[in-house]
Amino acid sequence: MTAPAADGRLYIDGTFRDPVGGRTGPVLEKATGAPIGTYGRADAADVDLAVRAARAAQPGWAALGAPERAAYLRRFCAYLEQHYEDLVRQSMRETGGVRAKAEDEVGASIRQLQISAVQATDSAGDLLQPYKAGKLSMSRAVPLGVLGLITPWNYPMNLAMRAVAPGLAFGNTVVLKPAELTPIIGGQVLAQAADAAGLPPGVFNVVTGDGPDAGHALAEHRGVDLLDFTGSRAVGVAIAASAAADLRAVRLELGGSNAFVVLDDADVDLAASAAMVASLEFQGQTCISASRHIVQRAVAERYIDAVTRRAEALTVGDPFAAGTDLGPLISEAQRDRLHREIVEPSVAMGATVAAGGTYDGLFYRPTVLTGVTADMPAFRDEIFGPVIPITVVESEEDAIELVNGYPMLMNSVFSADLIRGLGVAERLQAGEVHVNDAHARHGAENQMPGFTRRQWIGLQRTPLTLPDWTADPAGRR
Repeated sequence: MTAPAADGRLYIDGTFRDPVGGRTGPVLEKATGAPIGTYGRADAADVDLAVRAARAAQPGWAALGAPERAAYLRRFCAYLEQHYEDLVRQSMRETGGVRAKAEDEVGASIRQLQISAVQATDSAGDLLQPYKAGKLSMSRAVPLGVLGLITPWNYPMNLAMRAVAPGLAFGNTVVLKPAELTPIIGGQVLAQAADAAGLPPGVFNVVTGDGPDAGHALAEHRGVDLLDFTGSRAVGVAIAASAAADLRAVRLELGGSNAFVVLDDADVDLAASAAMVASLEFQGQTCISASRHIVQRAVAERYIDAVTRRAEALTVGDPFAAGTDLGPLISEAQRDRLHREIVEPSVAMGATVAAGGTYDGLFYRPTVLTGVTADMPAFRDEIFGPVIPITVVESEEDAIELVNGYPMLMNSVFSADLIRGLGVAERLQAGEVHVNDAHARHGAENQMPGFTRRQWIGLQRTPLTLPDWTADPAGRR
C-alpha cells in the first residue's frame, strides 16, 4: 500500500494532515505487543474541521448522478480488492483475530461496497397509491446530510463499511472516528482507499483519536445530521441522553446479554458445535456473542460434557501460527474485566470452572462455567470474552422466563421439533433469533433505509377545478 496508512495523520478534506495538537499514539500488534504504527490523536478542533469539510462537500456530492457516485464506490472497492492480502494480515495483527475472522471482515467490507454501488443506481424511491383519484403520489429517497460514525475495535473495517458504503452511495458525506485500539484497519486504510479512488475533498474524512476527545467531540457536534455508534451500552445510553436534549438523530447498536437456549429434545452435538461459534468466535468479543447458555436439565449433563470437550481441544495462540483457533484478547483492560469482574466473582458465588479459567498475557483459555445462577455476573452481564456460562433449568417456561428481561441483540434456540423451536423463538424478546443455528453469518445487507429520508411528492394528473371558496379574496379556508 503506497499512501501513509499508519503514520499518525488524519484525513480531512481530501488531505492527509497532522492533528491540530500534534499528538499521536502507538498502534500495537495484539499477539506480540510490538508497535506496528501510530495514530493521530484528534481533538475537538480536528473534528470540527472534518465536519465542516463534510458539510461543504455534501451538496455537490449529492448532486452527482447516481452512476457517478457508484463509480467512485467501485474504485474504492477495487483498491481494497487489490490490497486484500495486506488488509487481512493487518486485521490479524491489529485485532488479534485468526485468518478466517480477518478474511470475513475484509471480504464483507468489499461486498458491502459492491452492493451499495448497485443500490445507488437501483431505485430513487417509490410510486405510491394516491389518496384520491386523478392524483399521483411519489416518495423519493434523499440523503440525510453529514454522517458521523463511531466504530468499535472488534470488526473495525466491516462495521465502518456497513455505514460508509451505503451512506456515500445515497449522497451523504462521512466523518469516521475508528476505535483507538484498531485505528489503522478501522480507518486509516479506508482513508487511503478513498484517496486512491479520487473521492472529492470532504466527502470522506477520518479522524482517529481517543474516545473522550475525538469520539465525544463528534458525538456532540451539531453539524452532524446522523450519529451512528456501535459500542458499549453505557456509552450508547450517554449519547442518546445527550442527543435527546435537542432531538439530534442517532443510530445505536449496543451490547447485550444474548441467550443460547438448549431444549430437552435438542441435538446436543449440534448445539455444542454451534456454541463454539456463538460464544468463542473472535474470543467471544462481539456484541452478538452468546453470553448465557440456558439448558434444560434432561440434556444438561450431556451438553456440559460436549461443550467442555470441544473447548478444551481448542488451541489459543498467535493468530499467524498454524493450528491456532483463538487469538489474544484485545487489551489488558478487557482481560481484567473478564477475569476479575465476570469469572472470579461468579466462581466466588458458587459457579464451577469446568474448563479454562486461566490466561497467559492476553491469551485467555476457552472457559466453561457450570452452576451459573441468575444473580451472578456471568449471567447478568455481557461477557465479551471466551467464556460459556451454563445455567440449568427444569422446563421450557423456565428457560423463556430467564431469557427475557435483559437487553439482547441475538438469541438461539435448539430443538429437534422445528415447530416447537419457532414457537419458543417467537416468545423471546430479542431483535433476532436463530433456530438450530449460531448467531448471524450475514454478508452485506441492504442499509438504504438507515441513511436516507423519504420526501413525499404529490402531483395532480388531471386539470384541477378548485371550489369557489379557494378564490375568496378574504382568504377563507
